[in-house]
Formats: sequence, structure tokens, C-alpha cells
Amino acid sequence: MKELLPGVYRLPVPIPYPLKTVNLYLLKGNGEVALVDTALGTRAARGTLELYLAELGLCFPDVRAVLLTHHHPDHYGLAGFFEGLGARVFLHEEELFRGHRFWREPAAFEEKGWRLFLDHGTPEEALADIREGIAKTRERVHPPENPIPLRDGEVLEVAGKRLRVVWTPGHADGHVAFLLEEEGVLLAGDALLERVSPNVGLWAYTRENPLQDFLRSLDRLGELPAGVAHAGHFGPIPDVKARAEELKAHHQERLEALLALLEAPKSVWELSLRLFPQELDAAGRRFAFAETLAHLEYLRQEGLLGREGPPYRYFRT
Repeated sequence: MKELLPGVYRLPVPIPYPLKTVNLYLLKGNGEVALVDTALGTRAARGTLELYLAELGLCFPDVRAVLLTHHHPDHYGLAGFFEGLGARVFLHEEELFRGHRFWREPAAFEEKGWRLFLDHGTPEEALADIREGIAKTRERVHPPENPIPLRDGEVLEVAGKRLRVVWTPGHADGHVAFLLEEEGVLLAGDALLERVSPNVGLWAYTRENPLQDFLRSLDRLGELPAGVAHAGHFGPIPDVKARAEELKAHHQERLEALLALLEAPKSVWELSLRLFPQELDAAGRRFAFAETLAHLEYLRQEGLLGREGPPYRYFRT
């Protein structure tokens, strides 16, 4: 745990994923305690978080507000747990009928979700592994029942801080960052990461062009009056605009790589294996598929690719 500002603490919490930890941010002031994000519902995460709170003389029921950057399980997984203890849980309105519903109503997107994989060339055996992984993750996610919708630009006053909500879709449809305007500090969630590019995937429940959303969000983030960004993983980002430009360049390179691979029509699954040739587990391969699809759909909507099928294959126009 590290105090970043008076009353603002970074809490790295273990997660069973390649990134190893997720950064939660605790705000403490004016007799109130708030958390930005919650980690996954594992014994290790709860135990670590309980120890951090104890260091500050706190316990779980002292958390009265939970501000979620987005619905991904490593950020959202314990939201329902805190809500059950009396905390108000905030989530961007765009998530309510998309990502939040994905966790609250497992059947809502199930058939459409599996069909997306199959229609784009995913082998049955690979899909079985993906399904098993999602089922395991669902056991660790405790959705809130009544999240309070956040809207872009609104200002929250919690734990002695004023935070402006900045809607940054792309990594998730309802992803938000929280700008501490007086301090010039951005709590960026996964909209910006120090070492890697946030995954930008197209899923059965998402908006139709997440990469376009993400690139626009990077432009917006680069214009914010923030001297530093503290992200959902890894360390701080001292130059927000420079990092945003690096990520834009990275995705441009990925788009060019996909165009180069399309010397003949190919499925999303085939292209994901070429674009991400490293050894990946089922979860990693699922993210590789969704990111490849997001880039292909961006190129298709830009008029650079066509699509035939189903089963679908993409080709250069």
C-alpha cells in the first residue's frame, strides 16, 4: 500500500491472471471511505484487502462507496460483496445493459456469445476450453444488484474528494476514469496502462466498433489537465498525452499487420493465431480473438476490408 496523496492510497491486490495484481484506490476523508474498483472475489484478494484496511484502522463495512471503472472481473468482482455491507456502488450507465448484464444474467448473451466464436472460425475444442474458463470466472464475480448509474462529466464528492467522471469507452463500453481536478491526478482504470496496451475486444454484448471508441478515448485522455495517471495495473504514467500517443501508434501498427496478413481471405481465429503467435491459455486466446475481431471490424467499417460468410472470412477490398 502506498499513499499517493493525502487521503489517497494505492492498494495492489493479487489476481490469478498474467498481470498478477490489480490496483485499487482507497479514498479516505471527511469521515468517509471509498474504493475505486474492488478486485476479484478470491480468498487471496479478500485477505489482502482486509489487511490493507486494517493498516488504516478500517474494516470492510467502513467502505461506504465503491466507484467502478468498468465491469471486468478483476475490477468489479467484489462489488456485490461491498453493496451487501451497505456501500453505494457506482457504474457508468453504458455498462448497465451490457457488461453488468453479462454478469447478472448469464443467459442473456450466452447463445449469441458462443455463436460469435463459432461463426468466426473458432474450433469446438478451443471453445470448450473458453467456456470452462468463463464458468470458473463467474464463480468469483459478485455483481451488485442496484448500481447507481454514472454519467460522463458529472462530479462526485466522496471521502473529501471531488472526482469528475470521464467516459472512456474502448477497453469496456462503460469504462470511466476519475479525474481529481484539484490535484491534477487521473485514476485511469484500464484506459491507459504503463507497460502494455489495454485489451480492446469485440464481444457479443459490446458496441459495434470498440477500437474506434478506444482511439477517440485516447485523444480525450491526452487533453485532460492531469499531471499523472494512476492506472488499474502497474505503475504511474507521468505523461498522459505521450502514453496515449504511444498506444495509438501501437494499434496503427496492429492494423497494418492485419492488412499484410490478408493476402487471402481468412477467419478471425486464423488471424488471431498469426497476430498473437505466442503460447496462450484459453483466456488469453479468447482475448486475442476478441482483439483481432475488433481490429478487423474497424478496418471493415473504414472500407478497407470486406467480409463473406458465415462462416465469416475477411478479405481486402
